[in-house]
Amino acid sequence: MSTPITTRAALTSKLPNVGTTIFTVMSKLAAETGAINLSQGFPGFDCSPELVSLVEKYLRGGFNQYAPMTGVPALREALAQKTFAEYNVSYDPESEVTVTSGATEAIFAAVTAVVRPGDEVIVLEPAYDSYVPAIELNGGMPVYVTLTPPDYAIDWQQVREKITDRTRLILVNTPHNPTGYVWTADDLNQLADLIRDRNIWIVSDEVYEHILFDGRKHHSLMTHPELQERTFVVGSFGKTFHITGWKIGYCLAPKELSAEFRKIHQYLTFSTVTPIQYALGDYLQEPVHYRQLPDFYQRKRDLFLAGLQGSRFTFKPAEGSFFQAVSYAAITDEPDYDLAIRLTKEIGVASIPVSVFYNQKNDYKLLRFCFAKDDAVLIRAAERLSLL
Repeated sequence: MSTPITTRAALTSKLPNVGTTIFTVMSKLAAETGAINLSQGFPGFDCSPELVSLVEKYLRGGFNQYAPMTGVPALREALAQKTFAEYNVSYDPESEVTVTSGATEAIFAAVTAVVRPGDEVIVLEPAYDSYVPAIELNGGMPVYVTLTPPDYAIDWQQVREKITDRTRLILVNTPHNPTGYVWTADDLNQLADLIRDRNIWIVSDEVYEHILFDGRKHHSLMTHPELQERTFVVGSFGKTFHITGWKIGYCLAPKELSAEFRKIHQYLTFSTVTPIQYALGDYLQEPVHYRQLPDFYQRKRDLFLAGLQGSRFTFKPAEGSFFQAVSYAAITDEPDYDLAIRLTKEIGVASIPVSVFYNQKNDYKLLRFCFAKDDAVLIRAAERLSLL
């Protein structure tokens, strides 16, 4: 009797060009080599003890079951109040504010709500690595507009030339990761001019909204009336309150957009961890918790850059975010990826090669360092880098 021949089913990848993220790669290498990890974007210090106490209060108080799909009402109300106080823009906490399991989930839900197979999405690169997979998984096609050093200012004529009848969405990020560029009021006006009379929506990643330097103002897209009615504004408590491991984000959008957003959100995570939402609702009542961030992080940026001042690295101080892009063009012609690996192993400082944020891996001889670390760590890292 012959043995039946069986064939193994072959799974075709929906993301054939996606591997392990560079953040995982570099953090793993840093851990293996004992290097100072200035690669992955997470604070090297803990959050407020007051916030921890509030979480404990609600944990012990029995707030441990499912939260409403849209988020705990107290947190949505606190977010709406904060948004009005900071930007003079009103969102209805019942129908226009949604709590999510991190900003990445919010970005995915917003993209999914809008993008259909064959739609084109404008991506300003270098871009955070979750944007393009979200587009492609929904059948969309990314269309790239390249920002270049040292300023990374947006060439709005280039954006205009990339828009077609199939353009459905534009993905933006301010303050910008990895370059630190902060949008101006003119940027908002230019974008509004571009999408006027076109069926184009916006997803605005504003997770670093409170981390701005040298007196700059955050020009949220919600502050421009024409843009506000077309925009999903995505925020994150992780970056604001040093709690990236809690994965709590949110989306602010007009009622019609929020309704479509929530249809997607309810089948991604349904709801987000309950006691932490209650704690954040209380913690937001005191604005100093986020208004002190510009001074706090500018001091760290300046400390790190002062340590590099006598080195052969060159840089334009970041305008916002907690990342600093640094040029090594005067030191070596090595590809940035190779140099990032070598510096992690040889001098014990891990960074992110900026080329990974570009579709074509454009290599401008730049490394990105996260300065959301303790002062002693930043000083030690700068000392090691200055030996090159």
